[in-house]
Amino acid sequence: RYEPTWGSLDARPLPAWFDEAKFGIFIHWGVFSVPSFGSEWFWWYWQKEKREPYVKFMEANYPPGFSYEDFSPLFTAEFFDPNQWADILKASGAKYVVLTSKHHEGFTLWGSKYSWNWNAVDVGPKRDLVAELATSVRNRTDLRFGLYHSLFEWFNRLFLEDATNAFKTRKFPTSKSLPELYEIVTKYQPEIIWSDGDGNAPDTYWNSTGFLAWLYNDSPVRDTVVTNDRWGVGSICTHGGFYTCSDRYNPGHLLPHKWENCMTIDRGSWGYRRDARLGDYLAIEDLVKQLAETVSCGGNLLMNIGPTHDGRIAVVFEERLRQVGAWLKVNGEAIYGTKPWRAQNDTVTPGVWYTFSPKEGKVNAIFLNWPVSGTLELGEPQAKLGETQVKLAGYKELLKWVALGEKGMVIALPQLTPQQLPCQWGWTLQLTDIN
Repeated sequence: RYEPTWGSLDARPLPAWFDEAKFGIFIHWGVFSVPSFGSEWFWWYWQKEKREPYVKFMEANYPPGFSYEDFSPLFTAEFFDPNQWADILKASGAKYVVLTSKHHEGFTLWGSKYSWNWNAVDVGPKRDLVAELATSVRNRTDLRFGLYHSLFEWFNRLFLEDATNAFKTRKFPTSKSLPELYEIVTKYQPEIIWSDGDGNAPDTYWNSTGFLAWLYNDSPVRDTVVTNDRWGVGSICTHGGFYTCSDRYNPGHLLPHKWENCMTIDRGSWGYRRDARLGDYLAIEDLVKQLAETVSCGGNLLMNIGPTHDGRIAVVFEERLRQVGAWLKVNGEAIYGTKPWRAQNDTVTPGVWYTFSPKEGKVNAIFLNWPVSGTLELGEPQAKLGETQVKLAGYKELLKWVALGEKGMVIALPQLTPQQLPCQWGWTLQLTDIN
């Protein structure tokens, strides 16, 4: 059994499925999806920081005295079709999904008995959005279902009172935050708990170690659940299950501890923005590059979309997800279930990232640019004459190659028209019998 101490909890082995999965989808959805302007931090930027664009937006579009709470009946979700969402998630090639059950605004997407009249069953959609998505994902896909949960809430009276007392009182975690965590685990059995928002309070205030000890010892998901590292001030990148370290974290080198790169397709926001321009969205080439870099350095990629207030996954997000899925159909062997190789990227040719498939003993070289010369020079692999074989994922014939001295090789790529290429945006060479 795990003790409620970081020493004990950090020694828990991370369930193997998480490292094998490599790729998940993050979904930021809530009352912030109604103004859908600027950022999912809309309430804070408008009311607390009084940032000019947000103040002006409200003055121009809403009557005087309109409060953030007045947005909640407009969070309607009338087009939310959880089966359709599940089908898009499946088509993306992702192996897990993480939904914001509650963001810093405190609004819960399930009918929490600890969030009276500030939840999706009492107000707005009048539906249990968490339950509906969990059911569809489990019935229609093999994705693992996870939940994001914000520890703190910007404007909760009890939290602000505790903060004023320098967190010597613990009214908020004992009456709101912790009961909600126990509630979502018991009710929905998520296999990822993605915690966030420490509110500048220590983990002792949140009783994070007490909750995690229960989660790992006695909860219905104790054997398979994975957690992140955001459990109070000072715990990020130090304690918990996998490390997130910061948003959009992509170190570009191998880390000794399992980590995740959580990032957004919309460069500017996690929630949906009506004011986004096409250039604000990462292109599919950028997403494939992020995936290859992240996985080669031992990380998982958690790619975020923000649905609309009426429950649609915007077409641009759907297209990106389906494109990644199409790429993974051809190159998935270089991603899923791989381990980092001795080199993460190539020393001679930039834009080549390595992974290793332990079962097949294959080295995968993912290259992001198709060379004009038709030959690809790799500085890292040590090929063996008469033994090493080189294949292009999605192409039948073996490729010809020559060794370069002690280390390195030149590979002749097949001459293919754009229509004959096995995929776009990045390709995989599979090397067998490499030293």
